Amino acid sequence: MPPTTKHQIQSLDPSPSSGTLGLSSDYPWTSAPLIVSAPMRVMSGPSLAVSVSSAGGIGFIGPGLSPESTAIDLEEATRLITSSSSSSSSSDSSSSPILPVGVGFQLWNGDLSAATEAVARYRPAAVWLFAPRDGSRDQVDEWVRALRSAGGGDTKIWLQVGTLREVREAVQRARPGVDVLVVQGSEAGGHGRTEDGTPLSVLVPEVLDLLAANDVKKIPVFAAGGISDGRGVSAALCLGAAGAVMGTRFLCSSEARIKKGYRDAVLEARDGGVSTVKTHLYNHLRGTYGWPAQWTPRTVVNRSWVEHKEGVEFDELKRRHEESLKAGDGAWGREEGRTATYAGMGVGLVNEVKGAREIVEEAREEATAILKGLAGRF
Repeated sequence: MPPTTKHQIQSLDPSPSSGTLGLSSDYPWTSAPLIVSAPMRVMSGPSLAVSVSSAGGIGFIGPGLSPESTAIDLEEATRLITSSSSSSSSSDSSSSPILPVGVGFQLWNGDLSAATEAVARYRPAAVWLFAPRDGSRDQVDEWVRALRSAGGGDTKIWLQVGTLREVREAVQRARPGVDVLVVQGSEAGGHGRTEDGTPLSVLVPEVLDLLAANDVKKIPVFAAGGISDGRGVSAALCLGAAGAVMGTRFLCSSEARIKKGYRDAVLEARDGGVSTVKTHLYNHLRGTYGWPAQWTPRTVVNRSWVEHKEGVEFDELKRRHEESLKAGDGAWGREEGRTATYAGMGVGLVNEVKGAREIVEEAREEATAILKGLAGRF
């Protein structure tokens, strides 16, 4: 196995901030308020992740189409960062053994061997674990142990949770356990809790109370679900989170690996509580089966869902779905689209395509202004 490359991170401009609740030592390029891009499958690639990190956030690469995708994407992220460092005018030559991006793994159908090899070789700053088989605590423990060893202590372990039971299991694990908890509310897009999901406004405070009761206050909590701008970021911080995760907003970043039709459907959607629905219908239309029962995806409503509710048989829906794919970008869209448009309830706040750096910087500036404004009221 090739030795781990050291990665220049000083050229990722923002100055470290003590306002990241102690996280700046693990992620020295970050700035507060700390904004994270979610590891959306396929669509969160190296260009998006590196752009988010270059803006002082933490960008995550999502799972790819094959086990080998992670290594390929981390190699590209390394190239992008090395290129940025080489062209930087910074006179600071400090380097780090970690790659200043994270990578996400979907456990129920993940390949631990490929994941371990990729982490050992490229040393991403963080790994985000999600969706074990049937909520298996043993599978989570297996991945945590293997990836912590592969990362040599430099790669931090993030675990996505959506219920207090998952949090209890996380804090009861043998040490060292996870380093960060990502608390996903029911507002989230993609795959979230099926029936026992809770909104962030309730879930984050309950999680923090549980951590305090178990004397594990030092585990940072990141809020995820429905956060699309600085208002959502500031709300997450007011709830007590150390930072905020945005997913749907980055679907409409210029760096996202996304089809134009998908992107346009996200831009078109409004009133996310009404225009999105949690269902496996779109998974099944696409031929995706096997997701553990605890997770169901949230997607923008289109013709497939409307006709399903009208009683059209699945085989006919699938035939129409496959026919729609021949239309390219026309396969998406609320009125005539039929294929999956996974997005969160904050989709109505996503109105234009921007670069990931601009998205992060605008959200950070807006959140900072809101929090300063609130402080001035009292």
